Amino acid sequence: MQDGQPRRIRISTDMFPDEKRLALWREAHGRDIAQADIDPRTDDPFHVDVTFNLLPNVAIASGSRSPAHDRATRELLQDAGDIVAVSIFRSGEATATQFGQESIGGVGSASALTGGDPSVSALTTDGSFITLAMSRSAIAELAPDYAAAFDQPIPADDPALRLLIKYLDAVMTADELSHPEVARSVSTHILDLVALVLGARGDRAETALGGAKAARLKALKADVMSMLGSSALSSELIAGRHGISSRYVRKLFEQEGTSFTSFVLGERLTRVRRMLRDSRYAHLTIAQIAQASGFNDISYFNRAFRRHFGATPTDVREEKSPSPDG
Repeated sequence: MQDGQPRRIRISTDMFPDEKRLALWREAHGRDIAQADIDPRTDDPFHVDVTFNLLPNVAIASGSRSPAHDRATRELLQDAGDIVAVSIFRSGEATATQFGQESIGGVGSASALTGGDPSVSALTTDGSFITLAMSRSAIAELAPDYAAAFDQPIPADDPALRLLIKYLDAVMTADELSHPEVARSVSTHILDLVALVLGARGDRAETALGGAKAARLKALKADVMSMLGSSALSSELIAGRHGISSRYVRKLFEQEGTSFTSFVLGERLTRVRRMLRDSRYAHLTIAQIAQASGFNDISYFNRAFRRHFGATPTDVREEKSPSPDG
């Protein structure tokens, strides 16, 4: 967490000699970042690959690791910040214990821990995870009863948790996170979603839901962008992938002043234009590029392209017409 320029840092033990991996990771992450000692569970070379996104009020660690215990002791926690941590286990087998309570419910579940009290977290097999460290005061403002989540697992089928994971998947690799304004917006959305996961109620839940809607739309758009080339793309398909109704999908786009259909069409046309201008696709015909972008009806594609850009696909490929947005 930080108040200055957002940063992304990747640390992999592949960067270190085998014999120094554990010692360097203990120093760099276990004591300086997580305030925990690390105890590997196998004799195999220790391995971890983690990317940190450091945002205002939120730090995100995502990656994979070989089996090990993380032990946060009172001695190590003396310099710990006033944080709340939420760990989501994506694969493998994991445990997390604090206050004598086990708080992991299997793959896809999450645990909430306070950063000021001893705890033991472990991957008992090779596995992957996302851990969020957040300002306690920022969470308390949205979910005053957040501490009730410390002694029980957050189940994988929790709707707010599922949305949080989809949103994180959509934003964690985005280059735009390097921009302070974008980072602040993403941080706000994450805090809103975590507040819902940790039990925000009443007016505070309504406040958090506002941010959750923006986060959900971001996740929906990211999913649409990943499927632009599929002719099967539809609001019904996207809705099913996100566990919501197609009507709600359409409503979220309409609240932004567009429609699901218009968004998909605009992004597909933009993708075609980009490919037409890229020499890497010079060996493809215009029809092949259109089909690769989800257009099955070439006549419709040609009409839509000309109406949208004021030029034919051939004009754009031959650079006979300037682009509306340069």
